[in-house]
Amino acid sequence: MARMAQERIDLTNQFLIAMPGMADDAFAGSVVYMCEHNEKGALGLVINKPISLTMGHLFAKVDLSLDREELAIRPVFYGGPVQTERGFVLHEPLDEEGMHYNATLAVPGGLEMTTSRDVLEALSNGAGPKKLLITLGYSGWAAGQLEEEIGRNGWLTVDAAPEIIFETPVEERYTRALGLLGIDPRMLSPEAGHA
Repeated sequence: MARMAQERIDLTNQFLIAMPGMADDAFAGSVVYMCEHNEKGALGLVINKPISLTMGHLFAKVDLSLDREELAIRPVFYGGPVQTERGFVLHEPLDEEGMHYNATLAVPGGLEMTTSRDVLEALSNGAGPKKLLITLGYSGWAAGQLEEEIGRNGWLTVDAAPEIIFETPVEERYTRALGLLGIDPRMLSPEAGHA
């Protein structure tokens, strides 16, 4: 009997929430905002793992000033294990007339992710997006890899809520993302169950 073709899922503009039994330390306890998911693979940014670098220090490293104190003290985040030397800016869609950044991926129905320096230059000049999160590195999966991990109970998925990314304290993002599914983290077992 031939296997039926698996229906493709699209997790773009969703959160991936790591299950408690996640064996990969890079993703244990993570909430990942999915920027792109198609037949070629998937790309997302971890939104709840700050690193020891602040935005002020990051701007200084790239020879830009950042006079907005509320931004300068914010942490930079670990976006994932791929290209950890490269910056990714997750931000609200720009509604300013004619404002556009190079190398921007507009997530359908969601946010925008920019990898070009011009977004940092705009912030340095007092412009740019009001709501943003900067990561070093990203999370990437080859074709079919993420679907396989979900099938092994590695991840839960839910429609993304921008307020969790931009307004929720970092230490509450995992719990709040689970709350979108009506799940209390204490209800989850690290053991995968199969009937």
